[in-house]
Amino acid sequence: MTVRFHSHARERMVERGATEDEVRVTVEQGERFPARFGRTGFRRNFPFDDEWRGRHYGTKQVEAFAVREGPDWLVISVITRYF
Repeated sequence: MTVRFHSHARERMVERGATEDEVRVTVEQGERFPARFGRTGFRRNFPFDDEWRGRHYGTKQVEAFAVREGPDWLVISVITRYF
């Protein structure tokens, strides 16, 4: 299985602070859930213990929304939450 990234997902990753490696691990090992428009969502928490936009957080949660393309996943969008 290969995880590929749509240009929209890459833009969201940059603006929301997620790395390709974090998103790839989220798709491969994270919790899977059904999402809108026939997509699949993936969620995983990562230890963070750093600053994001001027505030300190201990955990970063990455959510990736993807569609299946044969044996591969195409990540369409990415959301991050810090807490």
